[in-house]
Amino acid sequence: MEETNSHRIHTFSLLILTFSLFSTLSLSSFSPTDNHLISCGSTVDTTVDNRRFISDSNPSSPLLSSAKTIPLTNQSPSPYSIQIYNSARIFKKPSKYAFEIKELGTHMVRLHFHAFVSSNLDLSDAQFHVLVNGYVALSNFSVGKVRDFVVKEYFIWADSDKIVINFVPAKKGNYGFVNAIEVISAPKDLIADVGFLVNGNKDEKFVGLTKQALETVHRINVGGPKVTPFNDTVWRTWIPDYEFLKSSNDLSKRMYFGGRIHYQIGGASREVGPDFVYKTARVITNTNGSVLNVNMTWEFPVDEGYKYLVRMHFCDIASISLGLIHFNVYVNGYLTYEDLDLSSITYTLASPFYVDFVVDDDSSGVLRVSVGPTNKTMAYGVDGILNGVEIMKMNNSMGSLGGKICAGMVLKSWPRGNIGVLVPFVAGLCLLLSLALVMHRRTVGMRNPVSWSKLPTEVPGVDLNHGNLHFSGKA
Repeated sequence: MEETNSHRIHTFSLLILTFSLFSTLSLSSFSPTDNHLISCGSTVDTTVDNRRFISDSNPSSPLLSSAKTIPLTNQSPSPYSIQIYNSARIFKKPSKYAFEIKELGTHMVRLHFHAFVSSNLDLSDAQFHVLVNGYVALSNFSVGKVRDFVVKEYFIWADSDKIVINFVPAKKGNYGFVNAIEVISAPKDLIADVGFLVNGNKDEKFVGLTKQALETVHRINVGGPKVTPFNDTVWRTWIPDYEFLKSSNDLSKRMYFGGRIHYQIGGASREVGPDFVYKTARVITNTNGSVLNVNMTWEFPVDEGYKYLVRMHFCDIASISLGLIHFNVYVNGYLTYEDLDLSSITYTLASPFYVDFVVDDDSSGVLRVSVGPTNKTMAYGVDGILNGVEIMKMNNSMGSLGGKICAGMVLKSWPRGNIGVLVPFVAGLCLLLSLALVMHRRTVGMRNPVSWSKLPTEVPGVDLNHGNLHFSGKA
C-alpha cells in the first residue's frame, strides 16, 4: 500500500510540474484584446481605477432592445460612492446586451449591482434572471436590502463573435437591473484546461475546464489585507482570510515579504495572482523543536449540487534556503498533495506556484482546505504555508450556475403577448380541429384502420469521460 501511494504521489507531482509549465512569464500590465466596460443607464462616460466605462446611452453601445429599458439615476448619491453605482439600466421585459468579440477563448464577465432608491423605485425589490451566452448565471436574483455594491464574476468560453447577456424579470410586473458590465478577454494562462478531481477513489485528471462556465465564489488573500482591482493586474478583488480560518488560529502566523517575487516559467504569472497575494501568507510553525500534529483549516460556504474549481496559491516567503518546508495539502479532508516541497518545483525562493483541484460537493454546504505537517517536517521550522485560495462554482448538467433550470426554460417562462386575448382564441381553434378530426375518423376509420405506435423518447446520452485524480485517502 505504501508503495502504491508513493507511486500515486510521484505521478501527481509530475503532472503538477507539467501542468505548471503552461504558465508563462507575464508582463507587468495586461492589455486585453476585448475590453468592454459599460456604465449602464448613465448619459456620460465614467472613469474608475483608471478604467473608462462607456455610457450605454451611446449609439454605439451594445445595448439591444433599448425601447424596453429605462435609464435610472440615483438622485441622492453618497459623496464617497463610486460613480458607476449611481446609475442603472432597468429591464421590465426580457432585454439583452450583445458584445462583439475579436478574440475567441475565455472571457471574464463582471456584473455590477447596487440597489439604490430613486424616483420612487427601490432597486432592492428587483428580482430577475441573468443568462450569459446560454448559461444561467443568476436565477431569481435579488440584491435585497444590502446597501453595498455587489459584483458577480464569471469565466465564459466564447466560441463565436458575440457574447450575449440576457436580463429576464422573474415574473410579469417585476423588473431587473444592472449598474455596470465588464466583458474582458482573459489572459491565456488564467484558466488552464486540466485540473485534478478529488474524490478519494482514482487517479484521474479533469479535462475541459476552459469550456465550463465558472463563477467566482471566494477569492482570498491568505494572511494579507484586502486587494482591490486597482492593485490587481486583471482587476480582481481579494478579501482577507480571517473569517474563514477555523482552526489553529493560535498557532498560525501572518507573514509579509518585502523582497521581490520571482515570476518564471514553471510558476504563476501576475495575471494568475498579483504581488500583493504572493507577498503575504499565513504559516504554522512548531515550537520547542516539536512538530505539532495540527493543520491550518479554512472553511468556505458553498452551494450544494455543484462541482468546484479550487485553486491554491503558494509562495515560499518564509524560508532562508531551499528545501526547508515540507507539508501536506488537504481538500475536503482528502490528502491531495503529500510532502509538498515548493523549492523542488520552483527551484528558487519567493517564486509563486498554484494548483487546481476539482471538488465534488459533499452535500455539507462547506468546502474545506487545509495545510499541515508531514513526516519530513523539520524541527524549529515551518509546518505549512498558504498564500491564497480561489473557489469557483462550475456549471451543472443543466448549463446553470443558479439552480436546476436551463436558459431555454428561463426564456420560455416569460409571458409572450397578451395572454388574456390569446387563450380563448387558441382554445376555440383547438376545439374546431378536434371536432374535424373526430368526424374524419368516423368517416374513414372502418375502411382504413391505422395502427399508431409511440415514438421513441429516449436519446442515448453522451458519456463525458472527465478525468479524476485521487492521491491518497481521506484524513
